[in-house]
Amino acid sequence: MEQQKQSRITSWLSGAPSWQFSLYAIAVSFSTYFCMYGFRKAFSVARFDDQEIWGFDLKIALVISQIVGYTLAKYLGTKFCSEIQARNRALAILFCIAGAETALVFYGILPGGWILAAIFLNGLSLGGVWGLVYGFLEGRKVSEILGAGLSCSYIIASGYAKTVGKSWLDEGVSEVWMPALTGACYLPFLIVAVWFLKQIPPPSEADVDERVLRKPMDSKDRWLFVKQFLPGLGVLFIVYFFLTAYRDYRDNFQIDIYSDLGRDSAPMLLTATETPIGFIVVGCLALLYLVKDNRRGLFATHLMMLSGMVLIGVSTYLFDKGMLEFLNGQKDPIFGYDLAADIAWLFLVGLGAYLAYVPYGCVLFDRMIAGWGTAATAVFAIYAADALGYTGSIAIQLYKVLGEGDLNHAEFFKGFSYFASVFCTLGFVLSWIYFSRKKSIGEMDTAAGEETGKSEDAAAGN
Repeated sequence: MEQQKQSRITSWLSGAPSWQFSLYAIAVSFSTYFCMYGFRKAFSVARFDDQEIWGFDLKIALVISQIVGYTLAKYLGTKFCSEIQARNRALAILFCIAGAETALVFYGILPGGWILAAIFLNGLSLGGVWGLVYGFLEGRKVSEILGAGLSCSYIIASGYAKTVGKSWLDEGVSEVWMPALTGACYLPFLIVAVWFLKQIPPPSEADVDERVLRKPMDSKDRWLFVKQFLPGLGVLFIVYFFLTAYRDYRDNFQIDIYSDLGRDSAPMLLTATETPIGFIVVGCLALLYLVKDNRRGLFATHLMMLSGMVLIGVSTYLFDKGMLEFLNGQKDPIFGYDLAADIAWLFLVGLGAYLAYVPYGCVLFDRMIAGWGTAATAVFAIYAADALGYTGSIAIQLYKVLGEGDLNHAEFFKGFSYFASVFCTLGFVLSWIYFSRKKSIGEMDTAAGEETGKSEDAAAGN
């Protein structure tokens, strides 16, 4: 009955060929999350040179404050996003965005240390948007394709949001009003995108048959899910703790890393380096769709994540030894900017980070649930991982300030690259081993039944 009350678009999508549904769902989910980044990341392009607050570098304090709010939203999202009914998702997205833009207005108005509270509320408002958007896409035969399209949004969107913000700064807009102005530019497009997102119908019977029914989870369901996969989830979550911190550090301090390396990054450079990363990662995720068996798909996902962490270590070593300097003076064939060793390094480690990071937000847990026949929603697992991951981001920010304050951003990030590459590679290997030996509840029941039958036969023979 609910589908009949909705628009013609919903009716069309319900009977549309898979490729038409996929193109539509990717376009509207990509657009929604792409626009969200206009409210989240623009502030980070401001440098706040030589400004401090309570003895801390002001920009680092602002980054930490937003991440704290975002992290708290992830913890709350393990309940809120896993329990929310499908009909309320679109309205919840708009509510989150309204809160985020209001916080940015206060960011421009409030004096002194109060801007930390404003950016905290901004992060708190935006932390639930991913789960709300992905809730429209999970549990479908084409979830890899849809997840790839959605994931491409935040890879590319961060660069565009910072490009727009940097352009406003270059036009003379103040560092505190630039984020709200950037968000206002994105707002009309986001509202339109959310309306179209709301038209997506629920998974079909064929989707449910292949990928298991996805339904809201209460606290008992969430505990049973964690209990079933506890060792594997533990390893994956610990890896994500450092992986999120690594990706987030590069994202928030990319312009500062360039500066420490002696480069004044132009606004277009921030977009030009991230756009190819997005398309490469999306291509790799889309290839996972070709693996129809869900367990094999999970192992293929592990291979993708492993490759990303190895790339981080190898490219950092090459940069450290001056083996990327042959690129100095070359021209980028697409965007036309000057290539250099530092640009190539930040591009390669960014590609490696996203190859490992992106599957957590879409493919990894979706395949896990489908492969082992678990009654759950991927959004819960995603948010549990995100909550721990952004906790790691806060911890690394504080460690940089309190333990490695003498290192500039580039030096710290180089050392972090070596550590993340080795540690996360080991973690993914351990996770691979665990899931290769993991049996589903049904398989364990079957094995137990066979063992009981053998025992009874033996007893009868005696």
